[in-house]
Amino acid sequence: MFLLHEYDIFWAFLIISGAIPILAFVISGVLAPISEGPEKLSSYESGIEPMGDAWLQFRIRYYMFALVFVVFDVETVFLYPWAMSFDVLGVSVEAFIFVLIPIVGSVYAWRKGALEWS
Repeated sequence: MFLLHEYDIFWAFLIISGAIPILAFVISGVLAPISEGPEKLSSYESGIEPMGDAWLQFRIRYYMFALVFVVFDVETVFLYPWAMSFDVLGVSVEAFIFVLIPIVGSVYAWRKGALEWS
């Protein structure tokens, strides 16, 4: 039988974890100073007016380089515990596939020219 009183700690945790961010926003809204002036309403608060257009076009190569870095960085984080306990775990099919995925990804990125910074 499903008894709700066994989940009292869960409901208390859920209510408290939902109330803390709401309470933080309410307190900061009440205590924050409100001072609107021409400096506060400008684009930048540094006092220097912006020159030129705000929309600059970046080449996709920068985004591809960052994406490849993030993928391999995450892959390395997941690969590190297995590498540290390699003598216990050994080589398995899953580990081989896990290592094969970044190898195929790096070859693909290299062939597409995503790793060239020029």
